[in-house]
Amino acid sequence: SPVMRHLFHLVGTVLGFPRHLSQHTGGFVISRGPLSELVPVENAAMPERTVIEWDKDDLDALGLLKVDVLALGMLSAIRRALELVSARRGQTFAMTDVPAEDPAVYEMIGHGDTVGVFQIESRAQMAMLPRLKPKNYYDLVIEVAIVRPGPIQGGMVHPYLRRRQGLEPVTYPSEAVKGVLERTKGVAIFQEQVMQLAVVAAGFTPGESDRLRRSMAAWKRKGGLEHFEKRLVDGMRERGYEEQFARQIYQQILGFGEYGFPESHAASFALLVYVSSWLKCYEPAAFTCALLNSQPMGFYSPSQLTQDLRRHEGTILAADVCVSEWECTLEYTEEYRLESPSSPPALRLGLCMVKGLSEVAGKKVVAARGAQAFADVDDLARRAELNRHDMKALAAAGALANLSGHRRNALWDVTGVERMSPLLADSVIDEMPPALIAPSEGEDIVADYASLGLTLGRHPLALLRERLQRQHMLTAAELRELPHGRIARVTGLVTGRQRPGTASGVTFVTLEDETGMVNVIVWHDLAERQRKELLRSNLLTVYGTLERAGEVVHLIAGRLRDQSALLGKLTTRSRDFH
Repeated sequence: SPVMRHLFHLVGTVLGFPRHLSQHTGGFVISRGPLSELVPVENAAMPERTVIEWDKDDLDALGLLKVDVLALGMLSAIRRALELVSARRGQTFAMTDVPAEDPAVYEMIGHGDTVGVFQIESRAQMAMLPRLKPKNYYDLVIEVAIVRPGPIQGGMVHPYLRRRQGLEPVTYPSEAVKGVLERTKGVAIFQEQVMQLAVVAAGFTPGESDRLRRSMAAWKRKGGLEHFEKRLVDGMRERGYEEQFARQIYQQILGFGEYGFPESHAASFALLVYVSSWLKCYEPAAFTCALLNSQPMGFYSPSQLTQDLRRHEGTILAADVCVSEWECTLEYTEEYRLESPSSPPALRLGLCMVKGLSEVAGKKVVAARGAQAFADVDDLARRAELNRHDMKALAAAGALANLSGHRRNALWDVTGVERMSPLLADSVIDEMPPALIAPSEGEDIVADYASLGLTLGRHPLALLRERLQRQHMLTAAELRELPHGRIARVTGLVTGRQRPGTASGVTFVTLEDETGMVNVIVWHDLAERQRKELLRSNLLTVYGTLERAGEVVHLIAGRLRDQSALLGKLTTRSRDFH
């Protein structure tokens, strides 16, 4: 009928249109005159903010400039770290003062020692670093860009590594292609290179190349790359290129539809990679302090960040109402003063780490202590105007140790705290405290994780090591010494699970014990068979086969076993990414 024919026509017309408005949180449109005279503008939900109702393609057609400003947590962390370094050195130390191309920094990066470092802290990046071994800034640009779905799906990673290591010759089908790909050893790693290849090898105009770029960005969502295939392949064949090469370039274009980096984007990120790596290498306490004060961000929890600093011989001091500020700080111990100003400071945990303590209450503690040191728990509660909830949070975290001793004494003292009326504010109640037995080491560790999310005592696995040795469990350090192909078993806290969309159903699990981290690969079939153990275990045993490629070590899981019962009341949380 005419009505249905018209309906199908309308459906086809609106097919692929956005179904609802969405806002780019960092997109800014710049024009010479008032925007409201050029484009439709509406009020945003946030006061004093507006939203441009057109999309980016409409703006581009009109010739308006749109700039995307990325809000990166690492920028805040670097700023905080540089402020700490400046305070320690007694003079301003900015990003521009960070020495360039430091060999020690690249040595650290090449070993995959990058916990907390911007962009290269993920499992995939850590596995790539010892193979690529960046030696300079441009190597970091490539490192940032190559571990992306685009290059991975386009099959560009292994050819680049083989050519970099001298295992495969670097060849080019023409001088024109060499001009585009020479800096990346004949492999297209950046978006711009794919666009340039379309121009120099297939005869695309710059306008067609830009449309190809847009289609790559939207292909996953809308499709539309298919009509470029014939144009690309025919254009390259007409110019004397083999069809195999043309098909290879098209497959790489499809790969970039899964997300790839422009070179300029990778270059700006690489600068932050280098600066954060330099801070980790030369100012580890300041770097970790800044990361803790910038949470939540990154792949690693505060527990993993502090464990990493301690493995690098850093000193961490407990949160303490008599010393701590609201945020984590650097503290200069007596050893620091006696040795030299070049010796590393200690990291003092801030009251912000105490679960259940509000920022208002924490800052009241700092302000009251600034006027006069606290005499006891009652004095703290009275002058800082803390309620029982605040006091219990501090006691549970061990932050009252200098006033009450161990946790049980602190919790007992807190039970007697009541908000005094102004009339009785200066009254003193003289009562002998009971003699309470101190908590065991295990009880303290359980309380640490419950109240702080980390412990400054021994690692929980250190307490279980004797029992695990009877089960012939290896430590992370022992595992790293085994040869390729060895059957092994290991137990650790589950600190992370990743199941990337480009990994064909493979799950990457990170385990942690008192000696370091273990990288586990769980194939799809095993993940389906032992889904419960994989997803619910806090303490996981993995029986598997060691896979070694140079410094990169993985344990290929053959069987999983949930050992969370051994932790008792200890609760830990992993950071899971999909």
